[in-house]
Amino acid sequence: MAKSNANTELCKGCRLCIQVCPKQAIIPLEDLNKAGYKIIAINTAACIGCGMCYRMCPDYVFSIEQETKSYG
Repeated sequence: MAKSNANTELCKGCRLCIQVCPKQAIIPLEDLNKAGYKIIAINTAACIGCGMCYRMCPDYVFSIEQETKSYG
């Protein structure tokens, strides 16, 4: 299953991703990145990897990656 990852150092705090997430998996934080913008966090348990955040983000914060299962 795919999951979203965020490079919050690229985030400029527009919060567009929060509005488009169908599972409300993106959480607004009060923490600031090095540039002084408020950042977000991803609830990976709620994320379905749909890529809506990836498509909406104007600052290329998100990447969608396949989870790898380990067998052992």
